[in-house]
Amino acid sequence: MEILLFGLLAVLVVFMFVNGRKRQKQMKAEQEEKATKTVPGVKVLLQGGIYGTIVAYDHDDLDSPALVEIAPGTVIEVHSQAILRIVEPKDVVADDLDSDVVVVDETPLADQAPLADQAPLTDDAPSIETAEETRRRLERDADDK
Repeated sequence: MEILLFGLLAVLVVFMFVNGRKRQKQMKAEQEEKATKTVPGVKVLLQGGIYGTIVAYDHDDLDSPALVEIAPGTVIEVHSQAILRIVEPKDVVADDLDSDVVVVDETPLADQAPLADQAPLTDDAPSIETAEETRRRLERDADDK
């Protein structure tokens, strides 16, 4: 009976060792992938739930702070481990849309307002900057200071 218990204990120890090594390799691969994707201009999610854009990040020296822009002109320093993950943009695929659905405006032409009478389009909607635009804006702001 004791031999059976020692055998079971040995199997559990071996399982824990093998499983721990596999998890360690997986975590190392995830960290390396995150480090290669973390470049200036990439949108990230921080540990505190704050979204921001990377301004500066040193892959080699993880003790140096990463600079993250959380609002236009507001750059904060965070520890490199505070970056939880890279936020991937969700693109709408044209194939997913129903090609059979056709939207038709059934308003008679006489009832439609001329283009000159329509309200002008406003820039109230936030525009999304590309990584290059963010870098140029930050360099321009740094030159002004």
